[in-house]
Amino acid sequence: MDQIIKERDRLLQRTARLYGLSFGAVSLVCLSIPGAVSALSYFIALPLYLVMSFAFYRVGVSRHIVWVLLALASGTAVLLVVIGLNRDAPTSAAAAAITQLSGFGIAAVGIVLVTSARRVALLSVTAVGLGLLVVLATEPWRSTLHTAGLFAVGWATTILLGVWVGAGVPQAARRIASIGRAHRAERHASEMEAQRRQSARLLHDTVLATLTLLAHSGVGVAPDAMRQQAADDAKLLRQLRLGASPSPQSSGGYKLEPVEETVLGTTLESVKQRFGRMGLEVSWHGTGQVLLPSEVLDAFLLALAECLENVRRHSGVTEAHVTIVDDSTMVRAMITDAGVGFTLDDVDSARLGFKESVVGRLKEVGGHARLFSSPGAGTTVVLEVPR
Repeated sequence: MDQIIKERDRLLQRTARLYGLSFGAVSLVCLSIPGAVSALSYFIALPLYLVMSFAFYRVGVSRHIVWVLLALASGTAVLLVVIGLNRDAPTSAAAAAITQLSGFGIAAVGIVLVTSARRVALLSVTAVGLGLLVVLATEPWRSTLHTAGLFAVGWATTILLGVWVGAGVPQAARRIASIGRAHRAERHASEMEAQRRQSARLLHDTVLATLTLLAHSGVGVAPDAMRQQAADDAKLLRQLRLGASPSPQSSGGYKLEPVEETVLGTTLESVKQRFGRMGLEVSWHGTGQVLLPSEVLDAFLLALAECLENVRRHSGVTEAHVTIVDDSTMVRAMITDAGVGFTLDDVDSARLGFKESVVGRLKEVGGHARLFSSPGAGTTVVLEVPR
């Protein structure tokens, strides 16, 4: 939202700069017509025009109110000089210059004074005060109704332009954001469908083929070959549970990682990608260069995955943080989320998700788990396993 506001303000500032410089230049051209004003008033007004132009240039690059005030002050000074020194000899060119400057050039500040209550108050005071000054001071030059009408049209145009731009940018940003969300949802659905198809093919080529042989009592297959095939399928299922994606070499054959001892970081990334595909962004902190025995790594990662699954299902947020630390005897993982949280006493003791899939699994390898949560304060789970 802050970025949208910055883009809105930047667009308003650039529009005000273009508007102010353009009508200021038109006003100066009118004054430059020979005989439009006296030479004295012209040469006094000329540096004031330069100051006003510099102020409008700065309005286009800075939101500071001092540049708006400088543009107002220098523009008003031009009006006072031209009207005051040419009151006895008004010309149509001078009247046109006054109209262009007061009703349109100076009015450009209205584009950037519609973004807050204090700026709107300054805009109201400026418009009323400057309007009264111009109408009363130019009464001998043009009719009051004509001058007031042009002044009102000019200021109303700039104010409406500022309101329109200010309201349009957030709407466009929200529409762009909604398109982005729809694109991400479509891409996520496509990735999930591709993953489902890949998993179905993989299981068909391995586990289902083995089960079919078992259903037919393994006719034509030696018992040792059947046991080896079942063992390979078990290794494959283990990798799938840990989030890996084995590479198929041929129908029914897949490349499997060694299972004796694995670096923790290589499997953490697989778990992260797995939950990322399901819409939960996981941020890892700490070390991943830890060697763990196969059975300890299995328990540790499966308990960690169960905690992340609980975050995905119940926390109400789409981001979780996992911090991994270790010492000479223990490896610890802290899973935190900023979700809805819950009261620990309200957890049904009959539910097996945390009790068996986390606590029981870690207990089997000599580890343990601790749970911390409260309503509205998120949840933290600490997992510990021996090295």
